Amino acid sequence: MLPISAERDRVTFGERFVLRFERTLRVPDDGRTYPLPPGLGRFQVFRVSDYKDRVPSAWLKEDGVFISMRQSEALWVSFDSAPWKPSAVTVAVGRINAISGGAWPDTLHAAPQNYMVCPPQLWLDGINAGAGFVRQFVAMPLGHGGTVEGQVAGVEIHGGMQVRVYDPKPGRFPDTAPPGSANRRRAPEMAASSMTKMGFAPGGQISQKVITDPHGLDVWDTQQFGTLVVHVLNTAQHEAITGRPAPPPVISASTYTNHGFPWFRHYEEEAIDVPASETLAALSSIAELSGVPEDRLDVPEPHIIDLNKKS
Repeated sequence: MLPISAERDRVTFGERFVLRFERTLRVPDDGRTYPLPPGLGRFQVFRVSDYKDRVPSAWLKEDGVFISMRQSEALWVSFDSAPWKPSAVTVAVGRINAISGGAWPDTLHAAPQNYMVCPPQLWLDGINAGAGFVRQFVAMPLGHGGTVEGQVAGVEIHGGMQVRVYDPKPGRFPDTAPPGSANRRRAPEMAASSMTKMGFAPGGQISQKVITDPHGLDVWDTQQFGTLVVHVLNTAQHEAITGRPAPPPVISASTYTNHGFPWFRHYEEEAIDVPASETLAALSSIAELSGVPEDRLDVPEPHIIDLNKKS
């Protein structure tokens, strides 16, 4: 199994793959598809084992990590792996696969594809719910039925996020980096057992492809992987367990846009999109569940930076 280590704002699988949870704007849930929202700093990652006397005992069996989020706060997940030796990744919310809508964990499948390959996939902002777009990961307490887990499984037990990273089979890719290799990254950042669990509900639409595997299913070593369980706490629970104040909330999408800060666009004309999951496409968003439509951004068109153009 791939060794996993966590420190500060990152989780490392094996020798190459790094996972980060990025604070971001929650896009309006108004039926429009928005460009990629910016990164507004990273969520700090805490190891469950460092707080074994303060967390529910059931968490210790999985020895995962936890982050803290406010209700209705959004995040995106950043993947960083070697371009000369990629990794296969599955992401689940409440143990529901965010790409296929199937149960997690499961073996890797090609039809329909239930995983991503990094690179070329360098981030995921939400569940694979439509052609060319995802529905944003938005934090929501369990018990109200609105999370992805609640809508698909009919119960809300697990919450949080689950990640599994697979290495390629030996000999399929180089073991050392060729000269001049580098990753293209997203835009830089702007500067107890009775606990209420948090899960993820479908939010607004973000323009993003889940890219089909360019190498083929046979490349991946399904016996060589690392599994991470990510618990999500609310701010009060975070302060009770860690003794530290929770980070302040991020600004609204409208405020960000009205101040002229950029959003981002990543063109993937040559990449083939994994078909949307029928299960995930049928889920209700937060606005649909509440019956209260959200206001659109109060500017006609946000300033957009093309990530494919070199600075």
